[in-house]
Amino acid sequence: MMLLQTLQASGADPITQWLIDFGVGESMAGVIGPAFSFLVAFAVVYIAGRAVIVPLVDRVLDSRGLDEHGKKPIRKITGVLVVFVAISAAFAFAGFGNILTALATVAAAATLAIGFAMQDVIANFVAGVFIFTDRPFRIGDWIEWDGNSGIVEDISFRVTRVRTFDNELLTVPNSQLTDGVVKNPVAKNKLRLKFVFGIGYGDDIDKATDIIVEEAERHPDILDEPEPSVRLNELADSYVGLQSRFWISNPSRADFVKTRAEYVKSVKERFDAEDIEIPFPQRDLSGQVEFAGDALRTAQSN
Repeated sequence: MMLLQTLQASGADPITQWLIDFGVGESMAGVIGPAFSFLVAFAVVYIAGRAVIVPLVDRVLDSRGLDEHGKKPIRKITGVLVVFVAISAAFAFAGFGNILTALATVAAAATLAIGFAMQDVIANFVAGVFIFTDRPFRIGDWIEWDGNSGIVEDISFRVTRVRTFDNELLTVPNSQLTDGVVKNPVAKNKLRLKFVFGIGYGDDIDKATDIIVEEAERHPDILDEPEPSVRLNELADSYVGLQSRFWISNPSRADFVKTRAEYVKSVKERFDAEDIEIPFPQRDLSGQVEFAGDALRTAQSN
């Protein structure tokens, strides 16, 4: 009777009360009832949350126009929140109100302590939120930062995984990608490429310019608008530098390398056919040779 009065005074859950009324011993009912109530309440709230809240969140994300890499972490957070709410509701339904209050107090203290100990993790988490909201890059983009480059394979709230062009996987803390400068060459639907062709000083600059532009116009992956252009940008020791500027659409690292290689090859072949020289680097060593000869003659005369 003492346990029954205690259960009633503390607001015992309905299943425990029903078991006691049904004739189950108070001690046994005090153990079985709350445990069963907890499981039932947890299952009901969790299933209802998964059936109602998760689809609702998906509809909201679709209405906002988020792509898959933005939806994935939000779905994970939603699932965690559903589990947390289900556990809280199950504790309350099972009559564990005092336990729930104690757990909340412990959780608050633990959160404060963990917050001080996990400042870097929290910084990366916040940086991950900024990446998802600002979207400086997306999964599949080619990015460059701090001398590194590669294709983004995954973005989480703590790290971003990047596959380099040597097939190495880099796990990068998000804070490194928000504190510094990140170059995203494929953020837009067009990318301008540049290449310097060196011709000899005796070659016809206008003729070489026409060839460079014509080969750009012939290539199927180089855009006509903006149109290709050529500028004389360097008078080097052994060559005249003509810088070609051209644009490609829907760029990727593979497209960039392939298109540039094919274009440079076609220009080289036209230069060869039109007798336009691409000179080798040269160094004038005549002064050094004369100096060495003078020193030798001086030594012999002495």
